[in-house]
Amino acid sequence: MQIRIGYELIYACPQPTPMILTLNVHFNRVSDLITPDHIVTDPPTPITAYRDGFGNWVSRIVAPQGDIRLSSDALIRDSGLPDPVDPSAPQHAVEDLPGETLVYLLGSRYCETDRLSETAWSLFGQTPTGWARVQAICDFVHGHLTFGYRHARVTKTAFEAFHERAGVCRDFTHLGIAFCRCMNIPARYCTGYLSDIGVPPSADPMDFSAWFEAYLGGRWHIFDPRNNIPRIGRILIAQGRDAADVPISNAFGPNELKGFTVRADEVTEPSGG
Repeated sequence: MQIRIGYELIYACPQPTPMILTLNVHFNRVSDLITPDHIVTDPPTPITAYRDGFGNWVSRIVAPQGDIRLSSDALIRDSGLPDPVDPSAPQHAVEDLPGETLVYLLGSRYCETDRLSETAWSLFGQTPTGWARVQAICDFVHGHLTFGYRHARVTKTAFEAFHERAGVCRDFTHLGIAFCRCMNIPARYCTGYLSDIGVPPSADPMDFSAWFEAYLGGRWHIFDPRNNIPRIGRILIAQGRDAADVPISNAFGPNELKGFTVRADEVTEPSGG
């Protein structure tokens, strides 16, 4: 399967404004790219890049005064298979976890484990450990929160989402992550493209999506409390502790987002001659 991915972001800056951008496909999917996902700037603007502490590819620009358009148009191969499911994946004792996973047990900007721990243990303390426990968390979050863009707020935390009972995909993800960490299961935030392949298309404009990965049975597994079903065409951009680590853009000065378009569409491959 081939998927066309891309975006168009238009920012207005009243003065030259440094920005860091997390927009490129994650290194674990780069080999699947058929055409590269270069960031194109209009007007042309120099771009430099670096690898952040989580392994994500991050770009740096100084946006000029006025409007700047950031875009990309790429083609990527995908297996066409839904997210893998492994109900037998066991939970690790904390003392047996690899050192690099331990940061994903700790509270973070949007995932307040200290404020949710008692709730988590009361809700999930009697559930089977491992995959079944993470799925129980996803089932609860999926049923507890009402999805809607009107509920979006960039400052909303997992604790607030739990009590407000509403949010967007990042809020579902933050709450799932926080509950997992409270139950001693490493969980990390993921952002990327998620197509409508295999499901009825949404009436809402496409956006970048959020989900999380939990560390079970010696590897990371995908969980998505917003959709709560295995999905096709999930393409990772970046991972971190929560959304604060992987924003699509960080601007170090005043700016206005004037345009925002994301696409992830299946492409019909040409038949062999």
